[in-house]
Amino acid sequence: MGNTCFLAAFLTWSVRRWVVAAAVAAGTYAFFGLSTAVLANPVFGRSVPPTTWAPDVLVATAILSGLLAATYVRNDGPAPIRLEAVGAADEPATGSRSARAGAVGSLLAYLAIGCPVCNKFALLLLGTNLYPPIQPYLGAIGIALLAVALVVRLRGEVSCATMDLWRRGTSGSPATGPGGRRPGPLTTEDILAGLPTAPAAAPAPAPSTDGDPSAP
Repeated sequence: MGNTCFLAAFLTWSVRRWVVAAAVAAGTYAFFGLSTAVLANPVFGRSVPPTTWAPDVLVATAILSGLLAATYVRNDGPAPIRLEAVGAADEPATGSRSARAGAVGSLLAYLAIGCPVCNKFALLLLGTNLYPPIQPYLGAIGIALLAVALVVRLRGEVSCATMDLWRRGTSGSPATGPGGRRPGPLTTEDILAGLPTAPAAAPAPAPSTDGDPSAP
């Protein structure tokens, strides 16, 4: 596995973020699925049945869209772990690039699961001969863009505290090899191991014995 420190960002998410992620994922799943008739309904229909991979693309798109949308929600409230945030996620340029990548990814995924002869916009844009054969590729590219945008946002939210130590070959993780160098890439476990621990509580003062005749 490669550097997966960005996964630690999920541990810092508040309940509000998870609620937003679930709501956006459910809304994306319902809107995309119903409007393309991947989910059968009496309002929308299609001339060509959905492909076998269309439901999988729909689920992946909904989940990634929900998670990506949640990264733009203020992260306050109770959370399992609080990590030091860095400024990358709050930079306007980074946020706007991730938003554009997510929007393009969602659009491509929508075109991928749509009816190849019913989508007038796609037919005008790509033509009747080109659109159906490239639909699987549109879905793959769309999911990839959503995933990359999500990873960029998560990386910007977590300060990888042990990265400098890792680069110098002195990771403080217990699973280090000879010379103090960990025999593998930095992982989420390394990040959690490098988190500062709460200071130990000071010992309680001994009870005073002044004026007690029974005290030695």
